[in-house]
Amino acid sequence: MTRIAQARVGLQDPHDCTDASDTLTMYHAVYDTLVRRVGQDYVPHLARDWQVSDDAVQWTFHLRPNVTFHDGTPCDASAVAASLARMAREDKGYTLGAPAVWRQYLGNAGLKVADAVTLVVTLQAPMADLLDVLEQAFIVAPSAFAALDAGDHGCQIGSGTYRITQTLPGQITAERRDGHFAGTPANPGITWLAVPDPAERLALLENGTVQVANGLDFVQSQRLGAMRHVYLSPVAIIYLLNAARGPLADARVRKALTLCVDRDALVETVMSGAAQPLHGFVSPVHYGAGQGDGAGLDRDTARALLADAGYGNGLTLEVDCPTRLPDEAERLTAALGDQLAEIGITLRVHVHTEREDYAHMVRRKEIRDLCVFDSSPMSTYRVLYEKIDSRIAGAWWQGYANPQIEALIDKGRVTPDRAARADIWRAAYALLQDDPAWLTLYNPLRVIGLAGSNPDFAMPADGVIDVARLPELREG
Repeated sequence: MTRIAQARVGLQDPHDCTDASDTLTMYHAVYDTLVRRVGQDYVPHLARDWQVSDDAVQWTFHLRPNVTFHDGTPCDASAVAASLARMAREDKGYTLGAPAVWRQYLGNAGLKVADAVTLVVTLQAPMADLLDVLEQAFIVAPSAFAALDAGDHGCQIGSGTYRITQTLPGQITAERRDGHFAGTPANPGITWLAVPDPAERLALLENGTVQVANGLDFVQSQRLGAMRHVYLSPVAIIYLLNAARGPLADARVRKALTLCVDRDALVETVMSGAAQPLHGFVSPVHYGAGQGDGAGLDRDTARALLADAGYGNGLTLEVDCPTRLPDEAERLTAALGDQLAEIGITLRVHVHTEREDYAHMVRRKEIRDLCVFDSSPMSTYRVLYEKIDSRIAGAWWQGYANPQIEALIDKGRVTPDRAARADIWRAAYALLQDDPAWLTLYNPLRVIGLAGSNPDFAMPADGVIDVARLPELREG
């Protein structure tokens, strides 16, 4: 049995959107999806192949035949359609402060079951990046729907490479399902253990109690030697800027903020080196990211921009700051305040201890001038659509508007050619460097420990452990 120590262990409704990597690793083990992410691209999984219309509205998926769920019922086109329809329900897709995430993409979509292995999805609006959503469209056995709807989250029936055999408080065990179409995993059984303390996770790996320990302390884990694997988190640590009212409604002031921050210094002082400065808008592992050069350090230009905006004698900004997610938010805001003081900007900090209440405040667009946040979707399109497009005014949008970027969003969403679409997204992100909607700072570096020597191991780009593709890890 391979044991994985992580901060949290618990399963919810698989059709609720989440960016919690500790949960996603279990979902991806238990459930199949139509496609699987590899790097910045997608490869066939439950779908053998697919076609998309020139306007990116109609998608036809050809499924693998004879796939069954863990309870023996067929995982066919009808079952896939049922899961997609359930995802699109108004009461599904909830994630920390943002309800019905999936409904905005799959709502009112036509789901035509042409035959047992063919599903035609006709969207209400074009979305060339639909695979970004389907990568988290976990196909659940319809036999589990009633239990899940009743709040029985112990009823997790998928068709994936592992089947859950035991659920205890803080511990979930699954066994390998031989004969799966994706191949046979190296490890016959997986037990996920909730170990909140990273020091304890490290100790359990060192003494052989667990074979995988994720989310380790960046400095302490250095003693692991070859067992230590560092990976870049795609999550961007940012400050959302209130572009609807106040000083940051002025693009010159937003640009001044981006130019006056020494990101390398923040990485060293706040993160002890456990991050990579973010000079673009989304992480470099994002498809079509485009790093640009708008986030360099140039305090002389920053001062000139502030003076031109009428703040030559100084400026006070009100900042909202949570106590977790990111967990370093208070230390980060203090360090940022020291840097901004060098160009005459003073931060007045308002601390929020209830993280979910904080998220609802942000969603209701009740932030002061700026607030500490993160940006987690691996989809470059979802970032633009949900957070930047003023016509959508999504959950995390804060008053920003740029017609040039919105024209590129319209162009990209109807461009099925992946290479051409990447160029469009790069152009959009380059514009966001000249006219920033956020203050982007860094991507964290995370540490995972694996027992033994595994020099070829690499974490997936989304930072989620893929247990089906772990090397063979023997008990110590």
